[in-house]
Formats: sequence, structure tokens, C-alpha cells
Amino acid sequence: MRFTLNIDHIATIRNARGETQPDPVTAALVAEQAGVDGIVVHLREDRRHINERDVRLLRELITTKLDLEMAATDEIIKIACDVGPELATIVPEKRQELTTEGGVNVIDNINLFKNSIKTLHDAEIEVSLFIEPDIDQIDAASEINSDYIEIHTGVFANALSEEEQFDELERIRIAAKHAKKLGLGVNAGHGLNYQNIKVFREVPDIDEVSIGHAIIARAVFVGIKDAVKEMMGLIKG
Repeated sequence: MRFTLNIDHIATIRNARGETQPDPVTAALVAEQAGVDGIVVHLREDRRHINERDVRLLRELITTKLDLEMAATDEIIKIACDVGPELATIVPEKRQELTTEGGVNVIDNINLFKNSIKTLHDAEIEVSLFIEPDIDQIDAASEINSDYIEIHTGVFANALSEEEQFDELERIRIAAKHAKKLGLGVNAGHGLNYQNIKVFREVPDIDEVSIGHAIIARAVFVGIKDAVKEMMGLIKG
């Protein structure tokens, strides 16, 4: 299972004072040295953390995969096509949310996402749709030629009991297996941390996990390199 690091909240700290440090691009390069398989950033419409400068420098400097999370808007799709990340992950986006709250509804926005995927494919960019572990949504993603899905793991991460967590993990397991049968790549992310990540080693149909906040929080105490290595040890076993 591959491991990609979301560095959005390095930029959150930088932007708190409107200065230049800490630099998320530097964090990405340190994380690559520590062995991550890719870097994830979410270029939001309000630019609350990552900005275009970050995205363009990352494209120039990192040697692993760049996964650009984005809303399906004309502005951000145009930037993605210009920058050329290896993967564009389409996520829902609301100005008032603190962080992404759930998956996109592919079924109710089928034409929007179909057109977005075509535009990104024309620019030779693979596309992932961030969705709930729902069979119907996965079928819709496959029908409009998404290359990957990313399963929203927030419900699992926020479960209040072991029973709820087990039930949600089973939903994720079934969804990942179904997606694989349709020929989709399967990523997963949101709310994953040092305490809950190990069970995902038992979900063989997940190709990659994306983790951000937990690692940046740990890095405050031990640094990016050690925080990444600790997580890699848990993921790789």
C-alpha cells in the first residue's frame, strides 16, 4: 500500500501570519527524502492554505507523484491542465467547512464530472473522484471514465464505538473490492492517523492512503522526516 502526504496544513501555519515560513514545498522535499510515495495538496478556491505558487513549485521540484485535490470548477481545472499533476482528485468544497466533510455526489452531478474528467484526460491527467464507500457512486464513477476513486474514511475515523468502526471498515472493504472489479484504482483518506491506520493493511484492494493533519501535528514534536517514517512503519508493517 502506497502512502502520500498531504501538506496543506504546513501552508495553514505559514498563512496564519501572512509570511513565507514554514514553506510547504520544503516540507514536501523533506518528506520525499523520508520515503513518501507522493505529495497531495488541495488548491481551494479561497486559497486558505495552498496557493498557485506552491503548486507550480511542487510540479517543478518533487520527483514523486503530485496529487492535486480540487473542486470541479473552470478556474481550478484550467490551472490543473496547465500545471500537469499526475493525478487530479475531485473533491467537494464549501467555503464554510473547516475541512472536507464527505464525498462528492457523482450520481447527481454526472454531467459536470463527466465533462471535468474529459477535460483533464485531454491534458493527459489521470482523475480520481473522492466518494463515500457506496456501490452506486462507484458505479457512476466508472461509467464516466474516472481512473481512480478515493474512499472517504472520515466516518470510520470518527466512529464512537468499535462496532461502528468495524461496520464502516467493512463498507470500505466491500467498496474497494467492487471498485477493483470495475478496473478502478482505489485510494483512501480523511481522518487517518497513527492509531487507526494499521487496520488498512488488512484491506488489500486499497492501493494508496493519503494522510495529512495527523502527520503535520506529529511533526510539530519530532519533525517531518521522523513523523513520516513513523507512519510508513505502521503502513508498511
